[in-house]
Amino acid sequence: MAKKIYSGRYTTENQEDIVVFIIGMRVNKRLALHKWLPVFNAMPGMIKELYTNKDALGFLSMESYFGFRTTVMIQYWRSTEDLLSYARNEKHLKAWENFNKKVGNNDAVGIYHETYKINSGNYESIYGNMPLYGLGKALKHIPITKSQNSARNRLNSNDANKNKTWV
Repeated sequence: MAKKIYSGRYTTENQEDIVVFIIGMRVNKRLALHKWLPVFNAMPGMIKELYTNKDALGFLSMESYFGFRTTVMIQYWRSTEDLLSYARNEKHLKAWENFNKKVGNNDAVGIYHETYKINSGNYESIYGNMPLYGLGKALKHIPITKSQNSARNRLNSNDANKNKTWV
């Protein structure tokens, strides 16, 4: 099914704090399939759970990328509390336990994550002729108005930031 393309220029509201969580893995030894494949296969079940229970878990949306050796998933969350709560979730704890049993300190596969808490008004986005994507899929997707024509204005669109000086 083709994704709907939103012709023109769009942005997102930036009135809420958000958390951006980047998570992924790197295959360090391609032939050690028995080490990295279980790590790779653990993620789809968690993603299904997140999308099935978005509101209850505080998960907003995500995008995934698969490279030659490295995968990356950019996730958007309502709060750090929601993200940390999911880290204690049964499905995640089981995946983490399995990783430590099967991989531990073996260097065949690496994992990583980064967490960024971003306050309202301190992020902006633009989408030109795109389907819902990234923050545009996670937050309210709105047409750009004349007052939001520049990144500076979109960053300043939150009333709390009106008196800040932008360089």
